Amino acid sequence: MKNILIIIMVFCGTVQAQKIKSAGMWMNDDAFKGQPMVFGEDEAMQTVLASIEAYNSGDVEKELTFYTKDMQDKNGDFSRQWHAETSMLKMTPWVMIPVKIKGDDRTQVLSWSVEDREWVNGSTQKQSLMEVFVVNKDGRISDFSQWSRNYPTNEFGLPVGGKFFGKTKSDYTGRKLVFSNRGEVEKLEELIAAYNAMDSATCQSFFAENAVVEATDGSMITFTAELWDSVFDPYSSIQWTPYSIVPLKIYNTDPGSGVIVNSRETRNMKDGTVWDKEMVEQFYFNVEGKITRVVQYEKNVSK
Repeated sequence: MKNILIIIMVFCGTVQAQKIKSAGMWMNDDAFKGQPMVFGEDEAMQTVLASIEAYNSGDVEKELTFYTKDMQDKNGDFSRQWHAETSMLKMTPWVMIPVKIKGDDRTQVLSWSVEDREWVNGSTQKQSLMEVFVVNKDGRISDFSQWSRNYPTNEFGLPVGGKFFGKTKSDYTGRKLVFSNRGEVEKLEELIAAYNAMDSATCQSFFAENAVVEATDGSMITFTAELWDSVFDPYSSIQWTPYSIVPLKIYNTDPGSGVIVNSRETRNMKDGTVWDKEMVEQFYFNVEGKITRVVQYEKNVSK
């Protein structure tokens, strides 16, 4: 009796599946908006699999043959550079679904995969990928989109990393750090240009009122409007050259950030003396995007 019930259930499920000719809806604002999705052809899936096989073998020219001329012209140079910089690529799909918008002659191949990568420089990476390959009626890939998620064991590319400790224990102690992207790098590049031009008004515009600089000797300098007016008086010229600018913030906190700047600064004094140091500075940006505090460290330039 149990076996008979299972057979009936499977049969009913098959009949029900046969009744479903389309499902879902295309919601993009174009000619196909509102149309349902239907299954596409396996031939389109085989085209994508063949392109992946060429990709994994490092044969970029063969890989490009599966793409339209427009896609070759658009992405060919990038693909060649990508393969030149990588020593091993292994994309392993674990499911593929060819679908079409009803009324469209293109097939969209939805692909989920895991990809291992090794670079010529020795770096490695592993990602989960969700990709859409659009295959036209001539059997060529005419468009491509990709979404990725890094494995937590990646050597690089993770959204969070490091650890914040703080001078004293707080609610933030132990949290990871993330890159900040609120224009800090661009603002500091503009600040450096204005500083080298000894343009005190422009420099001041990047700082909050009464911003504090903790100098290398431990002194605390409050930058008032009066101080800004005379800040460049001792110098005949200045050359501040950044080596790196790294904007960071503590994970899950307000938008305020801290930016680490490694640089070399040469100050030529009007009295003929020269101050020449390599610097590590921390610039603290508040939620309004103004610098409120700078902490400086210095070392003699290596001989």
